[in-house]
Amino acid sequence: MNAKKIRISCILFLLCICFLCGCEKQQSAAKNKLYVGITYYNQSDTFLSQLNICIREQLDQLENDDFEIIIAVRDAAGSQRTQDDQVKELIDAGCNILFVNLVDRTDPSEIIDIAKENNVPIIFFNREPVAEDMMRWDGLYYVGADAKQSGTLQGELAVDAILADSRIDRNKDGKIQYVVLEGEPGHQDAIIRTESAVNTLKDNGIQLEKLGYGIANWNRAQAQNRMMQIIGQHQNEIELVLANNDDMALGAIDAYKKLNYTESALPLFFGIDGTDVGLQAVTDSELAGTVYNDKEGQAAAMAKLAVAIISGDGLEEIEFQNEKYIYLPYFKVTIDNVDDFTNTES
Repeated sequence: MNAKKIRISCILFLLCICFLCGCEKQQSAAKNKLYVGITYYNQSDTFLSQLNICIREQLDQLENDDFEIIIAVRDAAGSQRTQDDQVKELIDAGCNILFVNLVDRTDPSEIIDIAKENNVPIIFFNREPVAEDMMRWDGLYYVGADAKQSGTLQGELAVDAILADSRIDRNKDGKIQYVVLEGEPGHQDAIIRTESAVNTLKDNGIQLEKLGYGIANWNRAQAQNRMMQIIGQHQNEIELVLANNDDMALGAIDAYKKLNYTESALPLFFGIDGTDVGLQAVTDSELAGTVYNDKEGQAAAMAKLAVAIISGDGLEEIEFQNEKYIYLPYFKVTIDNVDDFTNTES
């Protein structure tokens, strides 16, 4: 009887060992799987569609035999409620980290709450939440760029062009008559881009007269329609167009083309983002310049951060601002250096 009890005890002991080993293997397997859920405010945005490609490429490069990476992408199509539901769905599907491009940067509460409840870290990107929301949990991060820098660089591009060519002031009144095409009403980056661009021009001694202002929601077609209205009001008076992104700058150019303006009657156009179509417009001398938003650098930073968070390896090597933020610099692009930013493989 004692021998039988000993055998049973040995069997139970071995079963416990096997069970514990199995749990350890499952934990190891879970630790070595990165399941990324990505939700965009609107994938029809030209810059974001190109950023999405870069994110996928960077994550694919980090996958290996010991680290599996799965990606699920959702498009909120401009609805915060839809995005909230998408985050729930992605977490329920097993995502262990989220990349969130907020629809409404002032309303991330539901997303943060459900992520915190399920212990799923969030890397916000491109559309920065307010600082108070970022402090609600230590599992929140942001990767993007400094909106003020983009506006400052756009302003510097305009300053350089105006000082280099007196013909830009076509009516010779000592002022530059300008128009602004802004991204979204009340959007932090749009406001900052506009203010810093205009202030940079003024700080460099450029006398300005504002003729018009239009909200075009980062959209080329909306910018064309808005610009046609402004042209109708001011005809040949406009000498400079400052747009918060390349698509809106190109929409402004489209308006002039549709109205059959001659090249000599066109104002200067400046964009921001350095999208493929924006860079091509600089190459073709349609855009006087743009400001390159480093989508490759941002994608690489997001991928590296995600792997470090889930694997627990390398997080201490990442350089943060205020422990949560990673900012990539912008770069000025003109006809003189556009080839440095053009993808030569395409």
